[in-house]
Amino acid sequence: MGCCGSKEHLPRSGQKDQLQQQQQYGHRRSSSVNAASTGGFAEFSLAELKSATNNFSSDNIVSESGEKAPNVVYEGRLQNQRWIAVKKFTKMAWPDPKQFAEEAKEVGKLRHKRLANLIGYCCDGDERLLVAEFMPNETLAKHLFHWENQTPEWAMRLRVALYIAEALDYCTREGRPLYHDLNAYRVLFDENGDPRLSCFGLMKNSRDGKSYSTNLAYTPPEYLRNVLDQYDDWEGHPGKCFFSFGTVLLDLLSGKHIPPSHALDMIRGKNILLLMDSHLEGNFSTEEATVVFDLASQCLQYEPRERPKTKDLVSTLAPLQNKPDVPSYVMLGIPKREETPSTPPHPLSPMGDACSRMDLTAIHQFLVMQHYKDDEGTDELSFQEWTQQIRDMLDARKRGDLAFRDKDFKTTIDCYSQFIDVGTMISPTVHARRSLCYLMCDQPDAALRDAMQAQCIYPDWSTAFYMQAVALAKLDMHKDAADMLNEAAMLEEKKQRGGKG
Repeated sequence: MGCCGSKEHLPRSGQKDQLQQQQQYGHRRSSSVNAASTGGFAEFSLAELKSATNNFSSDNIVSESGEKAPNVVYEGRLQNQRWIAVKKFTKMAWPDPKQFAEEAKEVGKLRHKRLANLIGYCCDGDERLLVAEFMPNETLAKHLFHWENQTPEWAMRLRVALYIAEALDYCTREGRPLYHDLNAYRVLFDENGDPRLSCFGLMKNSRDGKSYSTNLAYTPPEYLRNVLDQYDDWEGHPGKCFFSFGTVLLDLLSGKHIPPSHALDMIRGKNILLLMDSHLEGNFSTEEATVVFDLASQCLQYEPRERPKTKDLVSTLAPLQNKPDVPSYVMLGIPKREETPSTPPHPLSPMGDACSRMDLTAIHQFLVMQHYKDDEGTDELSFQEWTQQIRDMLDARKRGDLAFRDKDFKTTIDCYSQFIDVGTMISPTVHARRSLCYLMCDQPDAALRDAMQAQCIYPDWSTAFYMQAVALAKLDMHKDAADMLNEAAMLEEKKQRGGKG
């Protein structure tokens, strides 16, 4: 399985600069509409977003504060009929487009079924916009504070608490522990009525970070006491979102909007039964409510270090779930939204069929057989580049190849990581193979990142899309997985017809 003689994509001179830019800011594919349809990340043109939002019509505004909101959110519809949410920043909040793109790309790396995920951005002149999945069934604030037909039942409130805790725990594990303005307006409901956390709260509202919190009503006490002289130290403290999570728990218990400044007064010496939402009409478990009340009290501790960790939130709330088999839309009392596929299905190749069945063994066999034939590049290694470092790097890849063939997936990850970390040579095949290894080791988040990186290196490579489809399916993002699988099949069909790619 020696591979020293194969060609590579070599990131030298202008090609290296281009690759680094793609890695930092996300590759803009020939059709950002296609990227958005598959759960990927793309740069949109301003014209696309104007068309999608009817030229940013006021009729399309879905921000709770309407046109008075600091950063207005619009609903829109792309040419492929997919609904999106577009957040439009105030002029010059981000003067440097690279800084904005960097921040958006970092948030765009996150993919989870508990998030309303970021699927793209736009930098055009002074315009700075974020594009996210659209959630059609309103906010938690709407369902709790302004409901029309029925208030959310107790089991649904427990589900909301758990799902948002899971979202925060995922973001923390992925290195994005800060969430800004966590409140009932940031909790959205998807087409199935499942609660999701808006991705917009994961991103700053300006380049200097001093607009992290756009609403002082949702800020914890350490911010209020430090706002004048220690703002920069405070803004990076993840304890802020745990405090805010405590206020969301109080909202769920009481059915009322409780500003954090009054939260501690609400719980000090209070009887849990007096705090509970009267619209529940006693249809709740006092024991479960007490657990949630105690957790809220822990989150609302004055000192950030005394608040629980995200994993503690999940472990406390998970055992309380008492209607796991009842769909969320039933508990919310809303009709289930039936969505038609954005594109018709295409015939699947053997690789596509294996991915659709999530048959990792068959995928492994395919990647072994493919070897490195899809890594053909335009440059050969020059004599000057044939350094000891290069030899060591290729030796690490060779050891990774042997381990991959022998299904020693942990060793493969270690060896391929050595190859990738040097960065002198890039290989989409190595990323695809390491993606499969992560799947074999039950690490779908890491697998998705590698598959996306393979796409960044080779934008029209069907294997990169297939691997993303499997990772998305493992993350229970089945609609995105199906769309990604279909696009991979389209790319294969295009290649078979003699098209580029």
